[in-house]
Amino acid sequence: MARIVSTQVEPSPALERRVKYIRDVDRIPNIPDEEREKLRKIAGKYAFRANDYYLELIDWSDPHDPIRRLIIPCVEELSDWGRLDASNEAAVTVEHGVQHKYPDTVLLLCTEVCGAYCRYCFRKRLFMNDNKEVTNDVSAGIKYVAEHPEVTNVLLTGGDPLILSTRRLRIIISQLRAIPHVRIIRIGSKIPAFNPFRILNDCELQDLLRTYSTPEKRIYLMAHFDHPRELTAEALAGLAKFIECGVICVNQCPLIKGVNDDPDVLGELYRKLSWIGCTPYYLFQGRPTAGNEPFEVPLVRGWQVFEEALTRGSGLAARPRFVMSHETGKVEILSVDDRHIYMRYHRAKSPENRGKFMIFHRDDNAYWFDQLKPAECSHLPVGVDFRRLSGNGKRNGRLRRRGLTRARDRRPADLRDHP
Repeated sequence: MARIVSTQVEPSPALERRVKYIRDVDRIPNIPDEEREKLRKIAGKYAFRANDYYLELIDWSDPHDPIRRLIIPCVEELSDWGRLDASNEAAVTVEHGVQHKYPDTVLLLCTEVCGAYCRYCFRKRLFMNDNKEVTNDVSAGIKYVAEHPEVTNVLLTGGDPLILSTRRLRIIISQLRAIPHVRIIRIGSKIPAFNPFRILNDCELQDLLRTYSTPEKRIYLMAHFDHPRELTAEALAGLAKFIECGVICVNQCPLIKGVNDDPDVLGELYRKLSWIGCTPYYLFQGRPTAGNEPFEVPLVRGWQVFEEALTRGSGLAARPRFVMSHETGKVEILSVDDRHIYMRYHRAKSPENRGKFMIFHRDDNAYWFDQLKPAECSHLPVGVDFRRLSGNGKRNGRLRRRGLTRARDRRPADLRDHP
């Protein structure tokens, strides 16, 4: 009789750790005193939070280190630019902490805290003292979902749902699972990058996921890895544990200047994610959010980086879509040629826009949908007023007041006459 050999692996001491959170830049000794003085002002406006595990990933000898750029404030964040709610999420808020933009999907903003605060965060308004958008009581959201049978997907977001206690998560997820028409529960989280020990050290969380991620109704982890160096041995072990618990793992991240706006870096991220079973899902164009100017990448360059990155791996590594989460819907950037940018609505708030194909005149400085000029033959999307970007003398003044100055005349001379 063949001897059965156990495949269970004893947990490594390196995978058993309690991270220490840091909310004060003064507690980071690697930052020089003269720089720390400047960063205090930024952290006073846009919250700072990190932990010792994630800070250890930084190469402090490199002033352009991508992990440092992701988590440590920079002075350019204080520029007068952008809006706090750049995609007008307020317009699709149907209950306190509940957003319903697309028919089959509802977002529950169940916490205003994250494991750490990305400097390019598009919801940084939630972490400000006067924020009232998020609620710890999701009962109104659960009731809303139960009363809308068209809702098959619920996304737990915020903030980061995995910062909640397992007891609290069990209450929320069990109530959602009791609603027959909710087929998918998504957890949008960067905790697998910031603190993989959250899953590795919590047997109750593992049991929760095994219980409620069933063959008929899966839980999806919408992970958020921005750079290959975040895929540490601990992070990989954490993702493996999610998969072992029956959770489907995918990854979505924005294109971030100085972090992953390089086809080699983005391609490496996509390859490694495909190898470990966390499929690349969306690459987001950065929203024009207040404080995010230093992280923005123009649309045309973003598409070029994205397309080149997709050639670096197999078909599984080339599955993501390059999209913008615009007020009117999720707009996919399909292609760019010498004269035009081609887009379509992957998801749309208005039925008139759903699935529509659009053509815009190429603009190498534009970074957001509203800044583009539609071609004469293109579908004109409902809900977007491109006239305010027409070439009249009032345009730039309006954009400056909204923090969205485009200033075509400041482009390099060889691009000013581009069609």
